[in-house]
Amino acid sequence: MIHATGARSGDSRLDPAQRAKTVLEPDEIRRGLTRIAHEILERTNGGDDVVLLGIPTRGVPLARRLAQRLEQVEGRPVPAGSLDITMYRDDLRLRPARALGHTEVPAAGIDDRIVVLVDDVLYSGRTVRAALDALGDLGRPRAVQLAVLVDRGHRELPIRADYVGKNLPTSQRETVRVLLTEVDGQDAVLLGVSPGASPGAGDGAGDGAGDQEEGS
Repeated sequence: MIHATGARSGDSRLDPAQRAKTVLEPDEIRRGLTRIAHEILERTNGGDDVVLLGIPTRGVPLARRLAQRLEQVEGRPVPAGSLDITMYRDDLRLRPARALGHTEVPAAGIDDRIVVLVDDVLYSGRTVRAALDALGDLGRPRAVQLAVLVDRGHRELPIRADYVGKNLPTSQRETVRVLLTEVDGQDAVLLGVSPGASPGAGDGAGDGAGDQEEGS
Protein backbone atom coordinates (compact mmCIF):
# COMPACT_ATOMS: atom_id res chain seq x y z
CA MET A 1 0.00 0.00 0.00
CA ILE A 2 1.34 3.43 -0.92
CA HIS A 3 0.93 6.28 1.55
CA ALA A 4 0.45 9.88 0.51
CA THR A 5 4.09 10.48 1.35
CA GLY A 6 5.14 7.99 -1.30
CA ALA A 7 6.58 5.61 1.30
CA ARG A 8 5.40 2.02 1.56
CA SER A 9 3.56 0.68 4.61
CA GLY A 10 6.15 -0.52 7.15
CA ASP A 11 8.88 1.71 5.65
CA SER A 12 11.37 2.51 8.44
CA ARG A 13 11.33 6.16 7.32
CA LEU A 14 7.81 6.54 8.67
CA ASP A 15 7.39 7.72 12.26
CA PRO A 16 5.88 5.24 14.78
CA ALA A 17 2.39 6.78 14.55
CA GLN A 18 2.34 6.25 10.78
CA ARG A 19 3.50 2.63 11.09
CA ALA A 20 1.00 1.76 13.83
CA LYS A 21 -2.39 0.24 13.12
CA THR A 22 -5.58 0.99 15.00
CA VAL A 23 -6.79 -1.99 17.02
CA LEU A 24 -9.53 -0.21 19.00
CA GLU A 25 -11.77 2.53 17.64
CA PRO A 26 -13.62 5.08 19.84
CA ASP A 27 -16.84 3.03 19.86
CA GLU A 28 -14.96 -0.10 20.88
CA ILE A 29 -13.26 1.76 23.74
CA ARG A 30 -16.65 3.09 24.84
CA ARG A 31 -18.21 -0.38 24.80
CA GLY A 32 -15.24 -1.87 26.65
CA LEU A 33 -15.51 0.68 29.46
CA THR A 34 -19.28 0.20 29.67
CA ARG A 35 -18.78 -3.56 30.03
CA ILE A 36 -16.14 -3.04 32.74
CA ALA A 37 -18.51 -0.71 34.64
CA HIS A 38 -21.28 -3.32 34.63
CA GLU A 39 -18.85 -6.03 35.75
CA ILE A 40 -17.69 -3.84 38.64
CA LEU A 41 -21.30 -3.39 39.75
CA GLU A 42 -21.96 -7.11 39.55
CA ARG A 43 -18.89 -8.06 41.58
CA THR A 44 -19.19 -5.34 44.23
CA ASN A 45 -22.90 -5.51 45.10
CA GLY A 46 -23.89 -2.46 43.12
CA GLY A 47 -20.69 -0.53 43.67
CA ASP A 48 -21.14 -0.03 47.40
CA ASP A 49 -17.92 1.20 49.01
CA VAL A 50 -16.08 1.32 45.66
CA VAL A 51 -13.33 3.88 45.13
CA LEU A 52 -11.71 4.23 41.70
CA LEU A 53 -8.06 5.32 41.58
CA GLY A 54 -6.47 5.96 38.21
CA ILE A 55 -2.74 5.53 37.63
CA PRO A 56 -1.38 8.60 35.78
CA THR A 57 -1.41 9.49 33.11
CA ARG A 58 -4.18 7.81 31.14
CA GLY A 59 -5.53 5.71 33.97
CA VAL A 60 -6.93 8.88 35.54
CA PRO A 61 -9.37 9.86 32.77
CA LEU A 62 -10.32 6.18 32.42
CA ALA A 63 -11.21 6.08 36.13
CA ARG A 64 -13.34 9.19 35.73
CA ARG A 65 -15.15 7.70 32.74
CA LEU A 66 -15.88 4.55 34.72
CA ALA A 67 -17.16 6.64 37.64
CA GLN A 68 -19.55 8.43 35.29
CA ARG A 69 -20.88 5.12 33.97
CA LEU A 70 -21.36 3.71 37.45
CA GLU A 71 -23.24 6.84 38.48
CA GLN A 72 -25.48 6.63 35.42
CA VAL A 73 -26.52 3.10 36.34
CA GLU A 74 -26.77 3.43 40.13
CA GLY A 75 -27.94 7.05 40.32
CA ARG A 76 -25.33 8.06 42.89
CA PRO A 77 -21.77 9.34 42.60
CA VAL A 78 -18.83 6.95 42.86
CA PRO A 79 -15.63 8.53 44.23
CA ALA A 80 -12.69 8.63 41.84
CA GLY A 81 -9.17 9.93 42.22
CA SER A 82 -5.57 9.35 41.14
CA LEU A 83 -2.58 7.47 42.53
CA ASP A 84 0.93 8.57 41.62
CA ILE A 85 3.42 5.68 41.68
CA THR A 86 6.56 7.53 40.59
CA MET A 87 8.55 7.05 43.79
CA TYR A 88 7.55 3.40 44.07
CA ARG A 89 8.77 2.23 40.65
CA ASP A 90 11.48 -0.42 40.71
CA ASP A 91 13.30 1.23 37.80
CA LEU A 92 13.58 4.61 39.51
CA ARG A 93 17.32 4.26 40.14
CA LEU A 94 17.87 3.45 36.46
CA ARG A 95 15.89 6.45 35.24
CA PRO A 96 15.71 8.85 38.19
CA ALA A 97 14.69 11.96 36.21
CA ARG A 98 10.91 11.59 36.41
CA ALA A 99 8.24 14.19 36.94
CA LEU A 100 6.05 13.50 39.96
CA GLY A 101 2.39 12.88 39.24
CA HIS A 102 -0.60 13.78 41.35
CA THR A 103 -2.24 11.67 44.03
CA GLU A 104 -5.84 12.61 44.78
CA VAL A 105 -7.70 10.45 47.27
CA PRO A 106 -11.46 11.03 47.71
CA ALA A 107 -12.44 12.67 51.00
CA ALA A 108 -13.84 9.43 52.45
CA GLY A 109 -10.41 7.82 52.09
CA ILE A 110 -9.73 4.18 51.23
CA ASP A 111 -9.86 2.42 54.59
CA ASP A 112 -12.25 -0.54 54.48
CA ARG A 113 -13.25 0.38 50.92
CA ILE A 114 -13.03 -1.63 47.71
CA VAL A 115 -10.34 0.14 45.70
CA VAL A 116 -10.34 -0.43 41.96
CA LEU A 117 -7.02 0.59 40.43
CA VAL A 118 -7.46 1.74 36.83
CA ASP A 119 -4.75 1.76 34.15
CA ASP A 120 -4.63 1.90 30.37
CA VAL A 121 -2.32 -1.05 29.58
CA LEU A 122 -1.31 -4.07 31.63
CA TYR A 123 2.07 -5.42 30.55
CA SER A 124 4.73 -6.81 32.89
CA GLY A 125 2.78 -6.00 36.06
CA ARG A 126 5.50 -3.84 37.59
CA THR A 127 3.42 -0.67 37.47
CA VAL A 128 0.64 -2.41 39.38
CA ARG A 129 3.12 -3.67 41.96
CA ALA A 130 4.26 -0.09 42.47
CA ALA A 131 0.64 1.03 42.78
CA LEU A 132 -0.01 -1.55 45.50
CA ASP A 133 3.01 -0.26 47.44
CA ALA A 134 1.80 3.34 47.07
CA LEU A 135 -1.70 2.35 48.13
CA GLY A 136 -0.37 0.69 51.27
CA ASP A 137 1.03 4.03 52.43
CA LEU A 138 -2.40 5.69 52.09
CA GLY A 139 -4.54 3.27 54.08
CA ARG A 140 -5.90 -0.24 54.39
CA PRO A 141 -8.61 -1.02 51.84
CA ARG A 142 -10.91 -4.00 52.34
CA ALA A 143 -9.99 -5.27 48.88
CA VAL A 144 -8.03 -4.11 45.85
CA GLN A 145 -9.08 -4.86 42.27
CA LEU A 146 -7.57 -3.94 38.91
CA ALA A 147 -9.28 -2.64 35.78
CA VAL A 148 -7.36 -2.09 32.53
CA LEU A 149 -8.42 -1.04 29.07
CA VAL A 150 -5.87 -3.35 27.38
CA ASP A 151 -4.08 -6.47 28.62
CA ARG A 152 -1.18 -7.17 26.26
CA GLY A 153 0.33 -10.11 28.15
CA HIS A 154 4.03 -10.75 28.91
CA ARG A 155 3.67 -10.64 32.69
CA GLU A 156 6.85 -10.62 34.79
CA LEU A 157 5.02 -10.69 38.12
CA PRO A 158 2.04 -12.79 39.31
CA ILE A 159 -0.55 -10.07 38.68
CA ARG A 160 -3.88 -10.43 36.88
CA ALA A 161 -6.55 -7.86 36.03
CA ASP A 162 -10.06 -8.33 37.41
CA TYR A 163 -11.61 -6.30 34.59
CA VAL A 164 -10.26 -6.07 31.03
CA GLY A 165 -11.61 -4.08 28.12
CA LYS A 166 -9.56 -5.93 25.49
CA ASN A 167 -7.11 -8.84 25.64
CA LEU A 168 -4.55 -8.05 22.95
CA PRO A 169 -1.93 -10.71 22.15
CA THR A 170 1.38 -9.01 21.30
CA SER A 171 5.05 -9.70 20.85
CA GLN A 172 7.56 -7.87 23.02
CA ARG A 173 8.80 -5.99 19.96
CA GLU A 174 5.38 -4.48 19.51
CA THR A 175 4.16 -1.33 21.21
CA VAL A 176 0.68 -0.53 22.46
CA ARG A 177 -0.29 3.12 22.49
CA VAL A 178 -3.52 4.28 24.10
CA LEU A 179 -4.87 7.66 23.03
CA LEU A 180 -7.61 9.34 25.05
CA THR A 181 -9.51 12.51 24.22
CA GLU A 182 -8.75 14.08 27.60
CA VAL A 183 -4.99 13.78 27.02
CA ASP A 184 -4.44 13.29 23.29
CA GLY A 185 -7.50 14.82 21.63
CA GLN A 186 -8.82 11.48 20.33
CA ASP A 187 -9.71 7.97 21.43
CA ALA A 188 -7.81 5.04 19.90
CA VAL A 189 -5.56 2.11 20.72
CA LEU A 190 -2.64 1.69 18.32
CA LEU A 191 -0.42 -1.33 17.80
CA GLY A 192 3.02 -0.69 16.34
CA VAL A 193 6.51 -2.13 16.15
CA SER A 194 9.51 -0.72 17.96
CA PRO A 195 12.70 -1.99 16.26
CA GLY A 196 14.81 -0.85 19.21
CA ALA A 197 12.62 -2.45 21.86
CA SER A 198 14.42 -4.92 24.12
CA PRO A 199 12.52 -7.82 25.67
CA GLY A 200 11.86 -7.50 29.40
CA ALA A 201 12.38 -3.75 29.42
CA GLY A 202 9.46 -3.47 31.82
CA ASP A 203 6.47 -1.17 31.98
CA GLY A 204 6.54 2.19 30.32
CA ALA A 205 9.70 1.33 28.42
CA GLY A 206 8.93 4.08 25.96
CA ASP A 207 7.56 6.71 28.36
CA GLY A 208 8.36 10.12 27.04
CA ALA A 209 9.07 8.77 23.58
CA GLY A 210 5.49 8.35 22.42
CA ASP A 211 5.17 4.66 23.32
CA GLN A 212 2.64 4.29 26.06
CA GLU A 213 2.58 1.11 28.09
CA GLU A 214 1.55 0.53 31.70
CA GLY A 215 1.07 3.57 33.84
CA SER A 216 1.29 5.99 30.91
